[in-house]
Amino acid sequence: MKRLMSFIITVVVLLGVMVFTTPGLLDKVRLGLDLKGGFEILYHAEPMETGGELSRASLQKTAESLEKRANALGTSEPEVTTEGTDRIRLKIAGVTDEAEVRKKMKEPAVLTFRSAAEGDAANTYSKIELVGSDFVENAAEVERDKLNQPIISIKVKDKKKFAEITERLLGKEMAIYLDEQLLSTPPTVRAVLTDGAASISGGYTIDQARELADTINLGALPLKLTEKYSQSVGATLGKKSLDQTIMAGLIGSLIILIFMIMMYRLPGILASFALILHTWLLILIFVIADFTLTLPGIAAFILGIGMAVDANIITNERIREEMRSGKSILSSVKAGNKTSFRTVMDANVTTIIVAAVMFAFGTGAVKGFALILIVEIVLSIATNLYFAHWMLTVLVKAGILKKSKQFGVKESDIRAL
Repeated sequence: MKRLMSFIITVVVLLGVMVFTTPGLLDKVRLGLDLKGGFEILYHAEPMETGGELSRASLQKTAESLEKRANALGTSEPEVTTEGTDRIRLKIAGVTDEAEVRKKMKEPAVLTFRSAAEGDAANTYSKIELVGSDFVENAAEVERDKLNQPIISIKVKDKKKFAEITERLLGKEMAIYLDEQLLSTPPTVRAVLTDGAASISGGYTIDQARELADTINLGALPLKLTEKYSQSVGATLGKKSLDQTIMAGLIGSLIILIFMIMMYRLPGILASFALILHTWLLILIFVIADFTLTLPGIAAFILGIGMAVDANIITNERIREEMRSGKSILSSVKAGNKTSFRTVMDANVTTIIVAAVMFAFGTGAVKGFALILIVEIVLSIATNLYFAHWMLTVLVKAGILKKSKQFGVKESDIRAL
């Protein structure tokens, strides 16, 4: 009786939670470019100055700068990734003005040190004193002062120019901007600097100091972006793809559930419930981990469900084989669960290894496909092996499943021991 009550409470609670939360979860799933519509551009990056260095750090920082700009355009969570040694891919969902995106994104990140010009309002700095190319490449470093506080040391190319600026602004503030964004509280010039070296302090945390140093180094290596490839996906096309995919998925899932129930009777109902739980948990992970749902992701989603169905079929067929050999219901369930577990785990581990290789060496959509497939398999092991096996064992021990026909096995097919 206790086993049956634990089964009923578990199923009722899970079913209630799924029914109550599913509509809200679906609304929170972030859709990718191919489903929501938007714009994608592939850029080739090169130094602005002839003979300049194109480092991995400058490429990464330029990508981060692009992401900030895309957000400033009012778009929804742009996706910016580096590819190879000199390419950056930008994906923006929900774009309405492609020309504006192209214009804004191609501009190099501009680092400027500014002072307040005559007539500027309070906390406004309009006079440009230094630009990124005035600094020595990769000269900004994070150090510690005498009080062990993080500071940023910098070096400029023209010592005389720097001395003139620091003498003129002695006791005044010099703000640091990336494009038109003020990066930090403006530091105050506290000495005339004649050796081309200075330190910036301002109560920074170590992370803030590192970020500012990286930004200054990026400004010393501004990159020129050349558009190599672009594509536009209309919102209507994206919505049509999503609607058709969801409809196909629902129809396919319904056919699978009907097949499982007709083929395996009550164990088929348990397997169907495990599949529904599996799907709900995957959607929950999408929301919590803030995954972006794309068409390759949906393909991995469907493939994972297919593997989960396969796991249930293998388990139930093994149990039926044990019953046909003349074993009792409980012995058949235990033996079937045990033998099927090894078979399914071998297949799942092999697939995880392949997906991990795809994730490690793939890019873009390949990585997304691989990651979702790995998550799917892990969930399948938890729901369609452990949880489904537990439910079936509980009902057998509780005496609910005690006849072979409840498993779809005819009495005439059972061989005497």
